[in-house]
Amino acid sequence: MQDHLFNENCDDFSVAMAYVPWQYFDRMFDDLDKAYRIGTVFPELDKPFTGRRCV
Repeated sequence: MQDHLFNENCDDFSVAMAYVPWQYFDRMFDDLDKAYRIGTVFPELDKPFTGRRCV
């Protein structure tokens, strides 16, 4: 492995770039206990992990 490639000056590189689309939340869970268990009060953000990609 070429370790010298990883020893370059990191200040020359940007930390990160992200694309975050606008999110519109028009609903909320009525059951706050359920919202607490799943980690969000917004149903649009309820994305359970299924162990698969592109679900």
